Amino acid sequence: MTQPTGELFSSLPIRAELLEAVASLEYAEMTPIQAATLPQILEGRDVLAQARTGSGKTAAFAIGLLNKLDIQTFLTQSLVLCPTRELADQVASEIRRLASALPNTKVLTLCGGKPMQAQLASLKREAHVIVGTPGRILKHLEKGSLQVGGIKTLVLDEADRMLDMGFHDDIMRILDKTNDIKQSLLFSATYPDEIKHISAAVQKNPVEVRMENSESSEQIDQVFFRTTENGKKQALISVLENYHPASTLVFCNRKLHCQELTQALQGQGFSAKALHGDLDQYDRDESLIQFANNSISILVATDVAARGLDITDLSAVINYDLSHDTESHVHRIGRTGRAGSDGLAISLVLPNEDFRVQAIAELQNRRIHIQELPTRAGKSDGKLVPPTVTLHINAGRKDKIRPGDIVGALTASSELNKDDIGKITVLDKMAYVAVVRAQAHKALDLLANGKIKGRKFRVRTLR
Repeated sequence: MTQPTGELFSSLPIRAELLEAVASLEYAEMTPIQAATLPQILEGRDVLAQARTGSGKTAAFAIGLLNKLDIQTFLTQSLVLCPTRELADQVASEIRRLASALPNTKVLTLCGGKPMQAQLASLKREAHVIVGTPGRILKHLEKGSLQVGGIKTLVLDEADRMLDMGFHDDIMRILDKTNDIKQSLLFSATYPDEIKHISAAVQKNPVEVRMENSESSEQIDQVFFRTTENGKKQALISVLENYHPASTLVFCNRKLHCQELTQALQGQGFSAKALHGDLDQYDRDESLIQFANNSISILVATDVAARGLDITDLSAVINYDLSHDTESHVHRIGRTGRAGSDGLAISLVLPNEDFRVQAIAELQNRRIHIQELPTRAGKSDGKLVPPTVTLHINAGRKDKIRPGDIVGALTASSELNKDDIGKITVLDKMAYVAVVRAQAHKALDLLANGKIKGRKFRVRTLR
């Protein structure tokens, strides 16, 4: 998260329940994007904002749409469009957390990769807030299962990536069906010309806010290494073995490169998983959860698949492929070095890519020296063993399972304590819990042979 500004949420005209939720989440001071947009959002203005992932923009529009919510009226009052299901899930989760003091607030996600029938059943009682991907939202609008007559706020989050993914026509059709929206908020990490086109189609005299990209690189050590196409995989291995980052996000420009590179790293003994659009949603979810849980060390991803990832304490970003545009490069490396901590960004440069490096240098107003690859790192092979193991439980929210129930089942016998337990994620029909590696077998035994809330569920270890 970006450094706070010193301006307090309590200085804004926000309903008391929201201030209570903000305080419980320890969001005392606003980030720059929040300070720049929230007053305008609360006044009902349309906003066109450029801000990177991790800037706090989700809380800005979430607070804005929740502040005007009529909880007693069960109509869809806010619609949030996101490029990927992963981002939609994170946005919906943040809205739910901020709505924790607003009883009976219903937030529903509508994304591809999920059965339509279950979504149709959920829509029989309209949700206050809908978060989803353009393709699935459009399907529900065309079927008539999603009603938009009561919508007060429309949010387009990560609009540039929605355009990159080919959602332009879907977005325009959605805008045609929601042309009576009272307020529209458009957030984008970069600012291509198509963003202006969409803004013109839906927004009325929007307030434009642009956060400087330079803030993302202040705490980041950026290193550029010269390599060749044939030597690229070995160059990446050499970098990993020399720097030993505990958690690494590796960017590729193509889905095929993601899969090939992940297999090559696994073959060399590294703990790595891929994240790209050709994977089914189940595998994408599990890879993300394992990486967030520190149960795998390396996530190899495309820009689109990685957009919106909320991973804290990321040790390094490696550009296996340089981005095709400089703003995307800055957005990539901004995922490390957050909240004032030091970050590391390493880029591999082919002989014909010096012009891309020059463009990056000009955007950041800095000199860049392309170095030769480091030599092997002595006795250490750099293949870090992840500190945790993630267990999958075949039960979730629909089984009335809560994180506290999982903690209770693991600690009831005193064989494990709370310090052995890491992040817990509870979804509708399944749950995941991270456990320190030394206690993984014991934790698996306790959950598989014991009970959670008096019931037995299937449990397995994610590999």
